[in-house]
Amino acid sequence: MFLHALSTAVPERSLTQRECWDILRESDVRARLNRRSVLTMQAILRGDSGIDRRHFATPAVENVWKRTPDELNEAFREAAPKLAGRALESALALAKLVPEEIDALLVCTCTGYLCPGLTSYIAERMGLRANAWLQDLVGSGCGAAIPLMRAGSAVLAAQPEAVVACVAVEVCSAAFYLDDDPGVLVSACLFGDGAAATIWRATPGPTGIRCGGFNTLHQPAYRDFIRFEMREGRLRNLLRAEVPAVAAAAVRHLLDEEIARADERPVARLIAHTGGRDVLDAIENACPGYRLDVSRNVLRGFGNMSSPSVLFALEGALDEGPPPDESGDWMLVSFGAGFGAHACRILT
Repeated sequence: MFLHALSTAVPERSLTQRECWDILRESDVRARLNRRSVLTMQAILRGDSGIDRRHFATPAVENVWKRTPDELNEAFREAAPKLAGRALESALALAKLVPEEIDALLVCTCTGYLCPGLTSYIAERMGLRANAWLQDLVGSGCGAAIPLMRAGSAVLAAQPEAVVACVAVEVCSAAFYLDDDPGVLVSACLFGDGAAATIWRATPGPTGIRCGGFNTLHQPAYRDFIRFEMREGRLRNLLRAEVPAVAAAAVRHLLDEEIARADERPVARLIAHTGGRDVLDAIENACPGYRLDVSRNVLRGFGNMSSPSVLFALEGALDEGPPPDESGDWMLVSFGAGFGAHACRILT
């Protein structure tokens, strides 16, 4: 399938990591944490975590810790369609299309639950046709954008004349949670909000980019290393210290399988989900010769936005363009809850 447009969006409000620390320092939430937890958050937010700034869609993010589960879910219901709509509207403009021309809208998210799903709200907001096919993908966490694209490729295989829109959107601030678990604390210091929209067709488009060769690695033995659980009606992110090593090994596995395909061109560049500083370090160590500079740039400017992050990195790579001496394709890779890792080949 061929990429006709890629566009991203973030909320207007952003805070530096130091500003996030100042909010926590001055709030009464510190009374709920032990001294070691406070020092952990201080070290991350005031140190070099690889993140300078994050964006937040929930109103008055300073009070997010005081909101009830119902209030947080309402914040997600309000913010996610707007954020996704901005990204999709921009992508359609780049592709010189109008909403009525979308035949299928696929959306992934993990930071809130709605029934009907986000596709219903976005379709209404954008003015999609009543017979457009709507499909929501939930439960795949940070890795969801590539499985979403894979589902889009199946739509195009069945309906080659279709216009398929894929949107990854996360309001991570609606899932912020604090307790004395180190993984929960780290999560609160890393995640931000964002959305990315792509437009796909079965015929070549203005970007000159083609996508295919999807692959997946599921490792249920590591499920508890990174996943959401419900705690008193709120989403609580579990994050183990072993995640960087597990993610790096999974990416290495997918890269080796891709390199082993004798009928394919070489993999010239690896473009990864941002994860975190330690995750990117571990992947680079496991995959020597592949620099993750665009992923690091996304992490620094936006934090970990979960599923949209890998598409922000792809956008950065496309804006940068391949070096004159680069020969080969790109490999896009995402990973997260499950533990699951996903890859596809980007033919430039």
